Amino acid sequence: MEEKKKKGFSSRQKRVIRDNMVGYAFILPNLIGYAIFIFIPVCFSFVLSVMKWDASQAPMEFVGLANFAQIFQDEIFMKSFWNTIEYALMTVLPTLVLSLLLAVLLNNKLKGIAIFRTAIYFPYIASIVAVGAVWNMLFQPDFGPVNEFLKFIGIANPPRWVVDVNWAMVAISIVSIWKYMGYYMIVYLAALQGISSSLYEAASIDGANGWQKLRYITIPMLTPTTFFVLIMLTIQCFKVFDLVYVMTGGGPGNATKTLVNYIYEKAFTSWQLGPASAGAIILFAVVLVITLIQFTGEKKWSQDLM
Repeated sequence: MEEKKKKGFSSRQKRVIRDNMVGYAFILPNLIGYAIFIFIPVCFSFVLSVMKWDASQAPMEFVGLANFAQIFQDEIFMKSFWNTIEYALMTVLPTLVLSLLLAVLLNNKLKGIAIFRTAIYFPYIASIVAVGAVWNMLFQPDFGPVNEFLKFIGIANPPRWVVDVNWAMVAISIVSIWKYMGYYMIVYLAALQGISSSLYEAASIDGANGWQKLRYITIPMLTPTTFFVLIMLTIQCFKVFDLVYVMTGGGPGNATKTLVNYIYEKAFTSWQLGPASAGAIILFAVVLVITLIQFTGEKKWSQDLM
């Protein structure tokens, strides 16, 4: 009789399982934190969006899509929605362009260049509360340095910035661009240093100038990075909360109130957790749609640049 093959795992299979268990052990703390602080709250938000509940001991009441109907009829929600889009339009493209230009300018091996890179990156790591407070003082309409400079160069009636419904969002966008362009500059710098110098040498031999190198080598080679920056900036703009909260609190007259500010006030000021969760779901859907559109157009965009 033939000997029966031994049942169980082979030594190679045991080694693979052991390696996998070690890998899972390393990522387990992060997965637990993600589940507790992100995944479970997001799932609970979907549940709350169809419920009426004020976080009290009163039981939840199923209301279906009534919360969504309520916020779409809320003028403040619609104002917040368009404010968020306005903020994104004023912030995304300038931040992207300035980050790219700064990265190109600072992508040189010059003595002391690290000082300039650090100075531009520093606002990103600065406290948002400190940034908002300092810029509020700079934008002070009566004796702030910004308006004093504008008066000095001949502008008799400079904007009143954060206290003016027409200029408050512009002020916040300026501060946002200043704060975040340093981070995306670093992202572009990393990508620039991955471009082979032989491409620029070949272009120089062919007589290409600086602009032609930028147009036909740098920008096409940075297409994946630009796509990443565009996605991240768009998501960041739709999630903006802290800068608005510190600088204007959503005012004056709801002129700078964004979707996240609206959701925060509904949830933790009015304790209307159903409408607040419905607003969060709408925000999630808007960001998802915009991201999918950008992913869909990325391939064609890359081909057009090449």
